[in-house]
Amino acid sequence: MLHPLSDDRPEADSPIRASERDAEHPHPSAWLPFRHRVFRDLWIAQFVSNVGTWMQTVGAVWVMLELKGSPTFVALVATASSLPTVFLGVAGGALADLLDRRRLLLVTQTLMLAAAGALAALDASGGLTPSSLLALTFALGVGAALNGPAWQAIQPELVPREEFPQAVTLGGASINLGRALGPALGGFILAVAEPWLVFALNALSFGAVVVVLWRWRREPDEADGPAERFAGAVRAGVRYALFSHSLTGVLVRAGSFSVASAGLMALLPVYSKDVLGLGSGGLGLLLAGFGGAALIAAALLPRVRALLGQDAVV
Repeated sequence: MLHPLSDDRPEADSPIRASERDAEHPHPSAWLPFRHRVFRDLWIAQFVSNVGTWMQTVGAVWVMLELKGSPTFVALVATASSLPTVFLGVAGGALADLLDRRRLLLVTQTLMLAAAGALAALDASGGLTPSSLLALTFALGVGAALNGPAWQAIQPELVPREEFPQAVTLGGASINLGRALGPALGGFILAVAEPWLVFALNALSFGAVVVVLWRWRREPDEADGPAERFAGAVRAGVRYALFSHSLTGVLVRAGSFSVASAGLMALLPVYSKDVLGLGSGGLGLLLAGFGGAALIAAALLPRVRALLGQDAVV
Protein backbone atom coordinates (compact mmCIF):
# COMPACT_ATOMS: atom_id res chain seq x y z
CA MET A 1 0.00 0.00 0.00
CA LEU A 2 1.34 3.41 -0.95
CA HIS A 3 1.56 5.96 1.83
CA PRO A 4 1.81 9.75 1.36
CA LEU A 5 5.27 11.17 1.85
CA SER A 6 4.36 14.62 3.05
CA ASP A 7 4.56 13.85 6.77
CA ASP A 8 8.23 12.93 6.60
CA ARG A 9 9.74 16.20 5.42
CA PRO A 10 12.53 17.14 7.85
CA GLU A 11 11.68 20.09 10.04
CA ALA A 12 14.10 22.84 10.93
CA ASP A 13 15.65 22.10 14.34
CA SER A 14 16.12 24.63 17.07
CA PRO A 15 19.71 25.09 18.30
CA ILE A 16 18.79 23.23 21.50
CA ARG A 17 17.39 20.20 19.64
CA ALA A 18 20.35 20.18 17.23
CA SER A 19 22.85 20.28 20.09
CA GLU A 20 21.01 17.47 21.88
CA ARG A 21 21.19 15.30 18.77
CA ASP A 22 24.86 16.16 18.26
CA ALA A 23 25.49 14.99 21.83
CA GLU A 24 23.68 11.75 21.07
CA HIS A 25 25.54 11.28 17.74
CA PRO A 26 29.06 12.77 18.11
CA HIS A 27 30.05 10.80 14.99
CA PRO A 28 26.91 10.68 12.81
CA SER A 29 26.30 7.39 11.05
CA ALA A 30 26.68 7.36 7.30
CA TRP A 31 23.23 5.75 7.13
CA LEU A 32 21.46 8.44 9.17
CA PRO A 33 19.68 10.09 6.18
CA PHE A 34 17.83 6.83 5.50
CA ARG A 35 15.66 7.60 8.54
CA HIS A 36 13.77 10.09 6.36
CA ARG A 37 11.28 8.26 4.15
CA VAL A 38 11.33 10.70 1.24
CA PHE A 39 15.12 10.60 1.01
CA ARG A 40 15.15 6.81 1.38
CA ASP A 41 12.50 6.21 -1.28
CA LEU A 42 14.10 8.64 -3.71
CA TRP A 43 17.54 7.10 -3.09
CA ILE A 44 16.24 3.60 -3.85
CA ALA A 45 14.39 4.80 -6.96
CA GLN A 46 17.43 6.73 -8.17
CA PHE A 47 19.69 3.71 -7.59
CA VAL A 48 17.36 1.59 -9.73
CA SER A 49 17.41 4.34 -12.36
CA ASN A 50 21.23 4.51 -12.26
CA VAL A 51 21.41 0.76 -12.89
CA GLY A 52 18.96 1.15 -15.78
CA THR A 53 20.92 4.03 -17.29
CA TRP A 54 24.15 2.02 -17.38
CA MET A 55 22.29 -0.96 -18.80
CA GLN A 56 21.02 1.43 -21.47
CA THR A 57 24.59 2.58 -22.19
CA VAL A 58 25.75 -0.97 -22.91
CA GLY A 59 22.64 -1.73 -24.93
CA ALA A 60 22.87 1.39 -27.11
CA VAL A 61 26.53 0.96 -28.06
CA TRP A 62 26.09 -2.76 -28.69
CA VAL A 63 23.11 -2.15 -30.99
CA MET A 64 25.12 0.49 -32.86
CA LEU A 65 28.01 -1.97 -33.22
CA GLU A 66 25.62 -4.44 -34.83
CA LEU A 67 23.84 -1.86 -36.99
CA LYS A 68 26.93 0.09 -37.99
CA GLY A 69 30.38 -1.21 -37.10
CA SER A 70 32.02 2.15 -37.82
CA PRO A 71 33.92 3.60 -34.82
CA THR A 72 32.54 7.01 -35.76
CA PHE A 73 28.94 5.91 -35.33
CA VAL A 74 29.73 4.11 -32.07
CA ALA A 75 31.44 7.23 -30.72
CA LEU A 76 28.43 9.30 -31.77
CA VAL A 77 26.33 7.37 -29.22
CA ALA A 78 28.47 8.86 -26.44
CA THR A 79 28.31 12.25 -28.14
CA ALA A 80 24.52 12.15 -28.38
CA SER A 81 24.30 11.26 -24.69
CA SER A 82 26.74 13.92 -23.43
CA LEU A 83 26.25 16.86 -25.80
CA PRO A 84 22.97 18.06 -24.23
CA THR A 85 24.74 18.58 -20.91
CA VAL A 86 27.21 20.94 -22.59
CA PHE A 87 24.50 23.09 -24.14
CA LEU A 88 21.67 22.72 -21.62
CA GLY A 89 23.45 22.42 -18.27
CA VAL A 90 23.18 26.14 -17.48
CA ALA A 91 19.60 26.23 -18.77
CA GLY A 92 18.76 23.30 -16.48
CA GLY A 93 20.13 25.19 -13.50
CA ALA A 94 18.07 28.27 -14.39
CA LEU A 95 14.90 26.19 -14.73
CA ALA A 96 15.59 24.58 -11.35
CA ASP A 97 15.69 28.06 -9.81
CA LEU A 98 12.60 29.38 -11.59
CA LEU A 99 10.20 26.40 -11.59
CA ASP A 100 8.76 24.02 -9.04
CA ARG A 101 11.53 21.44 -8.86
CA ARG A 102 9.28 18.46 -8.22
CA ARG A 103 7.22 19.22 -11.33
CA LEU A 104 10.36 19.81 -13.37
CA LEU A 105 11.73 16.44 -12.26
CA LEU A 106 8.46 14.74 -13.15
CA VAL A 107 8.69 16.22 -16.66
CA THR A 108 12.33 15.24 -17.20
CA GLN A 109 11.89 11.72 -15.83
CA THR A 110 8.80 11.23 -18.01
CA LEU A 111 10.74 12.44 -21.05
CA MET A 112 13.47 9.90 -20.40
CA LEU A 113 10.88 7.16 -19.77
CA ALA A 114 9.26 7.93 -23.12
CA ALA A 115 12.61 7.94 -24.97
CA ALA A 116 13.69 4.61 -23.46
CA GLY A 117 10.26 3.13 -24.15
CA ALA A 118 10.45 4.26 -27.79
CA LEU A 119 13.86 2.59 -28.13
CA ALA A 120 12.41 -0.65 -26.76
CA ALA A 121 9.40 -0.51 -29.09
CA LEU A 122 11.48 0.25 -32.19
CA ASP A 123 14.03 -2.47 -31.46
CA ALA A 124 11.33 -5.05 -30.70
CA SER A 125 9.60 -4.25 -34.01
CA GLY A 126 12.84 -4.29 -36.00
CA GLY A 127 12.51 -0.61 -36.90
CA LEU A 128 15.50 0.77 -34.98
CA THR A 129 18.03 2.53 -37.22
CA PRO A 130 21.30 4.31 -36.44
CA SER A 131 19.56 7.68 -36.86
CA SER A 132 16.65 6.83 -34.56
CA LEU A 133 19.04 5.34 -32.02
CA LEU A 134 21.09 8.53 -31.95
CA ALA A 135 18.00 10.75 -31.83
CA LEU A 136 16.45 8.90 -28.89
CA THR A 137 19.81 8.73 -27.10
CA PHE A 138 20.01 12.51 -27.56
CA ALA A 139 16.52 12.83 -26.05
CA LEU A 140 17.69 10.83 -23.03
CA GLY A 141 20.65 13.18 -22.76
CA VAL A 142 18.35 16.22 -22.86
CA GLY A 143 16.29 14.77 -20.03
CA ALA A 144 19.41 14.04 -17.98
CA ALA A 145 20.84 17.54 -18.57
CA LEU A 146 17.65 19.24 -17.36
CA ASN A 147 17.13 16.73 -14.56
CA GLY A 148 20.53 16.97 -12.90
CA PRO A 149 20.46 20.51 -11.45
CA ALA A 150 16.93 20.13 -10.08
CA TRP A 151 17.78 16.76 -8.53
CA GLN A 152 20.81 18.22 -6.75
CA ALA A 153 18.81 21.25 -5.62
CA ILE A 154 16.15 19.20 -3.81
CA GLN A 155 18.62 17.23 -1.70
CA PRO A 156 18.86 19.84 1.12
CA GLU A 157 15.05 19.64 1.43
CA LEU A 158 15.13 15.92 2.18
CA VAL A 159 17.36 15.80 5.26
CA PRO A 160 18.29 18.18 8.10
CA ARG A 161 21.28 20.40 7.45
CA GLU A 162 23.61 18.48 9.78
CA GLU A 163 22.95 15.25 7.87
CA PHE A 164 23.59 16.73 4.44
CA PRO A 165 27.24 15.53 4.15
CA GLN A 166 26.10 11.95 4.75
CA ALA A 167 23.32 12.40 2.20
CA VAL A 168 25.85 13.58 -0.40
CA THR A 169 28.04 10.55 0.33
CA LEU A 170 25.08 8.20 -0.09
CA GLY A 171 24.17 9.91 -3.36
CA GLY A 172 27.66 9.26 -4.68
CA ALA A 173 27.44 5.65 -3.55
CA SER A 174 24.20 5.26 -5.53
CA ILE A 175 25.90 6.48 -8.69
CA ASN A 176 28.96 4.25 -8.25
CA LEU A 177 26.93 1.17 -7.33
CA GLY A 178 24.76 1.69 -10.39
CA ARG A 179 27.86 2.14 -12.51
CA ALA A 180 29.29 -1.13 -11.18
CA LEU A 181 26.14 -3.25 -11.46
CA GLY A 182 24.37 -1.73 -14.48
CA PRO A 183 26.88 -2.53 -17.25
CA ALA A 184 27.43 -6.10 -16.03
CA LEU A 185 23.69 -6.71 -15.79
CA GLY A 186 23.08 -5.09 -19.16
CA GLY A 187 25.79 -7.19 -20.81
CA PHE A 188 24.33 -10.36 -19.32
CA ILE A 189 20.83 -9.53 -20.55
CA LEU A 190 22.18 -8.78 -24.03
CA ALA A 191 23.92 -12.14 -24.04
CA VAL A 192 20.74 -14.11 -23.24
CA ALA A 193 17.97 -11.86 -24.66
CA GLU A 194 17.33 -9.05 -27.13
CA PRO A 195 18.40 -5.39 -26.67
CA TRP A 196 14.76 -4.22 -26.45
CA LEU A 197 14.55 -5.81 -23.00
CA VAL A 198 17.44 -3.64 -21.76
CA PHE A 199 15.71 -0.51 -23.07
CA ALA A 200 12.37 -1.56 -21.57
CA LEU A 201 13.93 -2.17 -18.15
CA ASN A 202 15.54 1.27 -18.32
CA ALA A 203 12.13 2.79 -19.05
CA LEU A 204 10.69 0.99 -16.02
CA SER A 205 13.52 2.36 -13.87
CA PHE A 206 12.48 5.90 -14.77
CA GLY A 207 8.94 4.92 -13.91
CA ALA A 208 10.06 4.06 -10.38
CA VAL A 209 11.40 7.58 -9.91
CA VAL A 210 8.21 9.09 -11.34
CA VAL A 211 6.08 7.15 -8.84
CA VAL A 212 8.11 8.33 -5.84
CA LEU A 213 8.16 11.94 -7.06
CA TRP A 214 4.40 11.82 -7.67
CA ARG A 215 3.78 10.65 -4.11
CA TRP A 216 6.04 13.33 -2.63
CA ARG A 217 3.98 16.32 -1.51
CA ARG A 218 6.68 18.95 -1.57
CA GLU A 219 5.91 22.13 0.32
CA PRO A 220 6.45 25.08 -2.05
CA ASP A 221 9.37 27.25 -1.10
CA GLU A 222 8.73 30.96 -0.83
CA ALA A 223 11.58 31.48 -3.26
CA ASP A 224 9.93 29.29 -5.90
CA GLY A 225 8.47 31.12 -8.86
CA PRO A 226 9.71 33.33 -11.70
CA ALA A 227 11.70 35.81 -9.63
CA GLU A 228 13.57 36.65 -12.82
CA ARG A 229 13.25 35.83 -16.48
CA PHE A 230 14.78 32.68 -17.91
CA ALA A 231 17.18 34.51 -20.23
CA GLY A 232 18.36 36.72 -17.40
CA ALA A 233 18.98 33.72 -15.16
CA VAL A 234 21.04 32.02 -17.89
CA ARG A 235 23.09 35.18 -18.50
CA ALA A 236 23.72 35.54 -14.77
CA GLY A 237 24.92 31.95 -14.51
CA VAL A 238 27.27 32.26 -17.49
CA ARG A 239 28.60 35.61 -16.26
CA TYR A 240 29.30 34.18 -12.81
CA ALA A 241 31.13 31.19 -14.30
CA LEU A 242 33.26 33.43 -16.50
CA PHE A 243 34.28 35.92 -13.82
CA SER A 244 34.53 33.72 -10.71
CA HIS A 245 38.22 32.81 -10.41
CA SER A 246 37.61 29.84 -8.11
CA LEU A 247 34.86 28.41 -10.32
CA THR A 248 36.91 28.98 -13.46
CA GLY A 249 39.65 26.81 -12.01
CA VAL A 250 37.18 24.03 -11.28
CA LEU A 251 35.73 24.25 -14.79
CA VAL A 252 39.17 24.15 -16.42
CA ARG A 253 40.17 21.08 -14.42
CA ALA A 254 36.89 19.28 -15.07
CA GLY A 255 36.96 20.19 -18.75
CA SER A 256 40.53 19.00 -19.19
CA PHE A 257 39.74 15.67 -17.56
CA SER A 258 36.58 15.21 -19.61
CA VAL A 259 38.32 15.93 -22.92
CA ALA A 260 41.16 13.56 -22.09
CA SER A 261 38.90 10.70 -20.99
CA ALA A 262 36.06 11.06 -23.52
CA GLY A 263 37.82 9.10 -26.26
CA LEU A 264 38.44 6.12 -24.00
CA MET A 265 34.77 5.71 -23.08
CA ALA A 266 33.53 6.42 -26.61
CA LEU A 267 35.80 3.89 -28.34
CA LEU A 268 36.04 1.20 -25.67
CA PRO A 269 33.11 -0.75 -27.22
CA VAL A 270 34.88 -0.89 -30.60
CA TYR A 271 38.16 -1.97 -29.00
CA SER A 272 36.30 -4.55 -26.92
CA LYS A 273 34.69 -6.19 -29.94
CA ASP A 274 37.23 -5.74 -32.73
CA VAL A 275 40.52 -6.09 -30.83
CA LEU A 276 39.71 -8.11 -27.71
CA GLY A 277 37.04 -10.19 -29.43
CA LEU A 278 34.60 -9.83 -26.53
CA GLY A 279 30.84 -10.12 -26.72
CA SER A 280 28.21 -8.00 -24.99
CA GLY A 281 28.91 -9.67 -21.64
CA GLY A 282 32.60 -8.83 -21.85
CA LEU A 283 31.85 -5.23 -22.77
CA GLY A 284 29.51 -4.96 -19.80
CA LEU A 285 32.22 -6.26 -17.46
CA LEU A 286 34.75 -3.79 -18.86
CA LEU A 287 32.40 -0.88 -18.22
CA ALA A 288 31.50 -2.27 -14.81
CA GLY A 289 35.20 -2.12 -13.95
CA PHE A 290 34.98 1.68 -13.89
CA GLY A 291 32.20 1.55 -11.33
CA GLY A 292 33.94 -1.07 -9.19
CA ALA A 293 37.14 0.96 -9.13
CA ALA A 294 35.13 4.08 -8.24
CA LEU A 295 33.69 2.27 -5.22
CA ILE A 296 37.19 1.32 -4.05
CA ALA A 297 38.43 4.87 -4.63
CA ALA A 298 35.49 6.32 -2.70
CA ALA A 299 36.36 4.13 0.29
CA LEU A 300 40.04 5.18 0.18
CA LEU A 301 39.51 8.83 -0.70
CA PRO A 302 39.02 10.25 2.84
CA ARG A 303 42.37 8.86 4.00
CA VAL A 304 44.18 9.89 0.83
CA ARG A 305 42.66 13.38 0.97
CA ALA A 306 43.65 13.76 4.63
CA LEU A 307 47.21 12.73 3.75
CA LEU A 308 47.75 14.75 0.56
CA GLY A 309 45.13 17.49 0.58
CA GLN A 310 42.34 18.20 -1.89
CA ASP A 311 44.41 19.91 -4.59
CA ALA A 312 47.06 17.18 -4.62
CA VAL A 313 44.37 14.51 -5.03
CA VAL A 314 42.88 16.34 -8.02
